[in-house]
Amino acid sequence: EDDDEGPYTPFDPPSGKLETVKWAFTWPLSFVLYFTVPNCNKPRWEKWFMVTFASSTLWIAAFSYMMVWMVTIIGYTLGIPDVIMGITFLAAGTSVPDCMASLIVARQGMGDMAVSNSIGSNVFDILIGLGLPWALQTLAVDYGSYIRLNSRGLIYSVGLLLASVFVTVFGVHLNKWQLDKKLGCGCLLLYGVFLCFSIMTEFNVFTFVNLPMCGDH
Repeated sequence: EDDDEGPYTPFDPPSGKLETVKWAFTWPLSFVLYFTVPNCNKPRWEKWFMVTFASSTLWIAAFSYMMVWMVTIIGYTLGIPDVIMGITFLAAGTSVPDCMASLIVARQGMGDMAVSNSIGSNVFDILIGLGLPWALQTLAVDYGSYIRLNSRGLIYSVGLLLASVFVTVFGVHLNKWQLDKKLGCGCLLLYGVFLCFSIMTEFNVFTFVNLPMCGDH
């Protein structure tokens, strides 16, 4: 078998109109990734796995930066607070890879890994995703400075987040450590409650936490 043949190349258009449109829409990005991220499935690139990992990490960082920039612009244009954009669009966008990873391992029968991935990724995001940039800003970029949070409603969101983790683990325990549709629907309902409560809190429905946004004059 030729080493140049792989499971996917941007040079072979698929069959079907919908798949062809999707292929054409994503072709520029697929073309760049094809030549910048070595495919370790090919024998000649097997020893380049660290390059693949580093390149993938850099691309994810670049995509994350662009996504944050676009979400910020959209939120500012529509007059939506940053916290709401963060817990909705930004959180959903950054959690898609974790969701897909958990879905794949759950279908393979490794439920423990799926649950551990979802909880561990959130712990990593909170402790490393927040701690590392804050440490760099206050220790290296501007030593002795501090970062002020604009939203006082975050304390309610964090409290609800901790409660949701506890309820999720407790629900798994009550369900005899089995992942089924009943538990899945319960998690979706819990996320809906968290989202509604956080949004209403940021809009000062329950208590005053944010100053009203001023319009342009």
